[in-house]
Amino acid sequence: MSTVFNFTFVPWFRSVAPYIHKFRHQTFVIGLPGEAIAAGKLYSIAQDLAMIQAMGVKIVLVHGFRPQVNEQLAAKGHEGRYSHGIRITDSIALDSAQEAAGQLRYEIEAAFSQGLPNTPMAGSTVRVISGNFITARPVGIVDGVDFQHSGLVRKVDVAGIQRSLDMDALVLISPFGFSPTGEAFNLSMEEVATSVAIALKADKLVFVSEVPGILQNPDEPASEDNPIDTELPLAQARQLLARMPASQQPSDTAFYLQHCVKACQGGVERSHIIPFAVDGALLLEIYVHDGIGTMIVDEKLEEVREATADDVAGILQLIEPFEKDGTLVKRDRTEIERDASNYTIVEHDGVIFGCAALYPYPEARTAEMAALTVSPQSQGTGDGEKLLRRIEQRARLLGLDSIFVLTTRTVHWFLKRGFKLVDPEWLPEARKRKYNWDRRSQVLVRKL
Repeated sequence: MSTVFNFTFVPWFRSVAPYIHKFRHQTFVIGLPGEAIAAGKLYSIAQDLAMIQAMGVKIVLVHGFRPQVNEQLAAKGHEGRYSHGIRITDSIALDSAQEAAGQLRYEIEAAFSQGLPNTPMAGSTVRVISGNFITARPVGIVDGVDFQHSGLVRKVDVAGIQRSLDMDALVLISPFGFSPTGEAFNLSMEEVATSVAIALKADKLVFVSEVPGILQNPDEPASEDNPIDTELPLAQARQLLARMPASQQPSDTAFYLQHCVKACQGGVERSHIIPFAVDGALLLEIYVHDGIGTMIVDEKLEEVREATADDVAGILQLIEPFEKDGTLVKRDRTEIERDASNYTIVEHDGVIFGCAALYPYPEARTAEMAALTVSPQSQGTGDGEKLLRRIEQRARLLGLDSIFVLTTRTVHWFLKRGFKLVDPEWLPEARKRKYNWDRRSQVLVRKL
């Protein structure tokens, strides 16, 4: 059992390590709705945030309290009122909001203070700092409706938050703001989290929500054939949002998507929608390649580019398992270092997930595409096609008429993409001299 555990844990931990390095010293703003706390998820989320902070991430946690305020209002025999999707905060609702915020702040601080042995919090020391970091202004009167004590963010105390983060503290922000005259305003968690992320120039804004993410076809219910769209370019997110009816209901996709789009437009590189119903959703979204929810990005994070000498170690690590099982011909480090400029790679967050090399034979107006490799973690995501398109582009720029491959295992993949089987005698003379007749690789050619 121990051996099996080692074989599963060690490769997993190694796959996570690049993300630990990348996110160290970065700033994440986490939007935690009151619904997640009401569903009993606070302690597990606090454990995960403590682990993420322990790995060097600076965290600002903005909590909501929508159901808790409604509960306080019901206890007072008072019904909540809304207009334009915003709570009308009268004096009773303001008292209820203050009571709910005080209770939740106590519960959140308690969750980060637990240090029980044999739990993920054992040995952790999470200092939580909260304060009057938000200056607010009133919503005012809209279409004849007086929103009273409901407000909007006017200014974020970036210097104050940053000083707290520099002290290695977790910053906790309630959806309250104060005017310069000391008047309190009830704000929405989503607007506060988005405004804070933009003001801090945060690296991530993450909403841990009731919504599982953006469906690849949002007009149909979720199913195994209609999974979550794990990465959505900002331009596509804008188009999708424009087709959706305006929503202020936290159970609707558009509710969180509008804030994610606003954050990315404001300079936040990545904004996420993940489900609080899934245990460990934060860890899965941050430290696993495809995540579990939807990430909206200003541009595709996956970059296809030509390799440099600095990429050699990553290429070797990628192709080694395929050399061991005989899928690829073994290449030593010296050869790859010498030919680094021949390689094209697919890189995601600083990690190489695919590669292919181009070896031209100008005298025959053709080139070999060699070492085409895609990590098992991203197979089926189109990385192979991206590499093929880039290799074809490079071959065309060289004025070549075709590309060819030698393979023993992946013939059908190439046949589906327009390659034709030919006899090994077709190979350019220089390549034919290096052909391994014992390996009996099949030769496939594609005209450009």
